[in-house]
Amino acid sequence: MPIIAAGLLLAVILLGLAVGAGWTDAADWRISHALSLRIDESGPAFISFMQGVSWIGGGTPRWIIVILLCALVWHWCGPRCAAALGCVSLLSNLASSLLKLGFGRPRPDLIDHLDHQTSFSYPSGHATSAAAVYLLMASLAPPRWRALAWTLAFAMIILNGFSRIMLGVHWASDIVGGTMLGAAFALLGTWAVARRGLRQS
Repeated sequence: MPIIAAGLLLAVILLGLAVGAGWTDAADWRISHALSLRIDESGPAFISFMQGVSWIGGGTPRWIIVILLCALVWHWCGPRCAAALGCVSLLSNLASSLLKLGFGRPRPDLIDHLDHQTSFSYPSGHATSAAAVYLLMASLAPPRWRALAWTLAFAMIILNGFSRIMLGVHWASDIVGGTMLGAAFALLGTWAVARRGLRQS
């Protein structure tokens, strides 16, 4: 798992360099143009739904959800699982913020932003958090809840990614980079929990 996580982290860096070199501009523009302009053609209910999805993925709502999920995984497999989820959430958020500063990519300007933003664009912090938190949560779920947990994880990651592009605040490559970054931290969290369990057994 650490090797796969390291590979994902390397991929995040390489994609960031490709973004900085302009190699993803054409694909980003096509995807973002198609999705962000589509929301202009949607009704206010759909826009509000996407804003709601984006809202729960960032800021205070995100940390409330993390706390609730930590309590849930504590119930599932004990304090080490809850600690792993909390640490992964914090560290992945920190890594995303540092990478944003390092790459300094401007936000899209195809449409007026439908969500308030104050930071740079690559990688997406929302996508990073969604992948890190929900993938780790699903991997820690007991067998009888595992299918539901993985379904929820993928649904939240996909909805979160689409909402950020459609609201005009992220390019598609931001979402890809953030998702890979979050997945790397989820893998490291899963590995840490498994390794601790083996030592205690």
